[in-house]
Amino acid sequence: MDRTISIAGDSNIGVFSRVVDGLAVVPPSAPEEFCQALMELLDVEIIPTTIQGSEIVGSLLAGNRRGFVTSGLADDREIALLEEYGQVFLLEHTMNAAGNVIMANDSFAAVHPDMPKQMAREVGEFLGVATIPLTLGGIRTVGMAGVATNRGILVHPRSTRAEIQVLEEAAGVPIGTGSINRGTGLVGTGLLVNEHGYVAGLETTGFELGRVEDVFGFLE
Repeated sequence: MDRTISIAGDSNIGVFSRVVDGLAVVPPSAPEEFCQALMELLDVEIIPTTIQGSEIVGSLLAGNRRGFVTSGLADDREIALLEEYGQVFLLEHTMNAAGNVIMANDSFAAVHPDMPKQMAREVGEFLGVATIPLTLGGIRTVGMAGVATNRGILVHPRSTRAEIQVLEEAAGVPIGTGSINRGTGLVGTGLLVNEHGYVAGLETTGFELGRVEDVFGFLE
């Protein structure tokens, strides 16, 4: 099956969807072929929902096996649906686009460097990990500048050695730089990946796919 796809013609699949372990949270308007691709390639269960009434689910949701972190503006129905699949922590602050400001796996959570320290501590306690304030290539929205699983981390190609070293000390998994969708350094906008597989935005090149496979350990 093709490893590249769009969502209603948009290659920024990571803006609209979020994969957390064996779950894929997608907007209700996601086409059937998109959902089918995620189920087949990532072995996930699909959760269709908006977050705070918006379909940019990937920008508004983060998490790991311990649960979901999402916007404090999510409504009761959205929260109740997510709670059917795990615990939910709400970001009750102006910095509430969780998917943009948090990059997490089961070992660490990198957070926007301007996130209030108390909030960062609470996020870490909820996810059961240490939190580290971080930029990637100078970009503060680490949730879109990088993608992390328990097998690897792909980060913005302009990430510095110092930024990568911070990640290496916290994560203990292979880390590599790369791009998506023909040179987009904000890899989180166009890549969905878990320990089972991956799918990338439709414009992603073969070279970029090879980099994803290398970093996340999918090369045979």
